[in-house]
Amino acid sequence: VQLQASGGGLVQAGGSLRLSCAASGLTFSSSNTGWFRQAPGKEREFVAAISWRGGSTSYGDSVKGRFTIFRDNAKNSVYLQMSSLKPEDTAGYYCAAHQGWKRLTEAGDYDYWGQGTLVTVSS
Repeated sequence: VQLQASGGGLVQAGGSLRLSCAASGLTFSSSNTGWFRQAPGKEREFVAAISWRGGSTSYGDSVKGRFTIFRDNAKNSVYLQMSSLKPEDTAGYYCAAHQGWKRLTEAGDYDYWGQGTLVTVSS
């Protein structure tokens, strides 16, 4: 199983970025997927998740109203549209996937992880 995250970069505060995560080696259309982030010296934080059909989404409190998660099962991909970015959004962003009846917001429930993509927001 591979999850390839991309789309990170340097952006000014208030700007936008779209992260992508391309999956292979698993039945993506039956996999719940999520995004987590981790900044240097901080614990991993839940960002957003979407159920396998896309009918259910969940967001961390710090990103609600600014980030949107969506998926395209035909492309085996999940996306994170980030808007109104803040310096505190600076972190490595990781996509993850799991199957079955597991929690969307708990990192420990995810079976597969990508390598991460770095997002840096300058003030």
